[in-house]
Amino acid sequence: MLFTEVARRGSVTATARALNYTPSAVSQQVSRLEAEAGQPLLERHARGVTLTDAGRALAERGERIERELTAAENELADFAGLRAGTLRVGTFPTVGASLLPRAVIAFREAHPDVRLAVRSARIAGLWAMLENREVEMSLMWDYDWNRIEREDIVVTSLVDDPPALLVSNDHPLAGRPSAALADFADAPWITRAENHPVAEALARSCHAAGFEPQIAYEAHDYQEAQAMVAAGIGVALAPTLALEGIRGGVSVLPLQSPAPVRRILLVRMSDHALTPAAEAFAGFLRDSAAAGVRATPP
Repeated sequence: MLFTEVARRGSVTATARALNYTPSAVSQQVSRLEAEAGQPLLERHARGVTLTDAGRALAERGERIERELTAAENELADFAGLRAGTLRVGTFPTVGASLLPRAVIAFREAHPDVRLAVRSARIAGLWAMLENREVEMSLMWDYDWNRIEREDIVVTSLVDDPPALLVSNDHPLAGRPSAALADFADAPWITRAENHPVAEALARSCHAAGFEPQIAYEAHDYQEAQAMVAAGIGVALAPTLALEGIRGGVSVLPLQSPAPVRRILLVRMSDHALTPAAEAFAGFLRDSAAAGVRATPP
């Protein structure tokens, strides 16, 4: 929609350049639209244009229409490609480094002519890609205090991912077959930064065990957390699927019950039936999950 593009760029000239129109052609179309609307949609000034209230409402409507058109185009591509084209899947980092590779290898061996496009993101990004049909299905996760429950989706539970405790090799409890959170009530903790779900899992679990965790470091990924554990800054909680690669100097202790187990899920929109390629890939994901989540790395 031309008006939406003008609103987005804030300039008739920039819109004309982007769409390969003349500025006068763009201005004429906007003027025609204003005449049909019976009111001004733009306020013109030397540096470009700004939207009136009516123009802003129309631009927002146009953006919603564009998103719906994009979703429709992606759905049509699914039908036209008949899965000889591209299968688009969403994932997140810990599953992308653990369960997903086995499924990818098996799928590509079975269906070498199908292009597999995998997009990794945090939960908000995965939802956006699903709703816009940028991916056909997505791997996700939840905890028992925040279950994914929506009427417009279909959720398949693949596997439970229990947490483990990470301690340095010279920690007094290193080498135990398992440990409880209460054993670390006085320990400094390494947690995940930016309100990561594992940070919430740690806080909830420690509170349930009767203590407030003393946060010594906020890491942005699990490798950074492991490095700080190895350096002796503190101990950390991590999902087992995040422990595919353990660095030297770190010991893994399975966490005794009660523990904040997360579910690994496969999610799709309920109004979008899976294509044959997606059905096949979902089967390989189930096979990979059935292989089990290792309690400790090899």
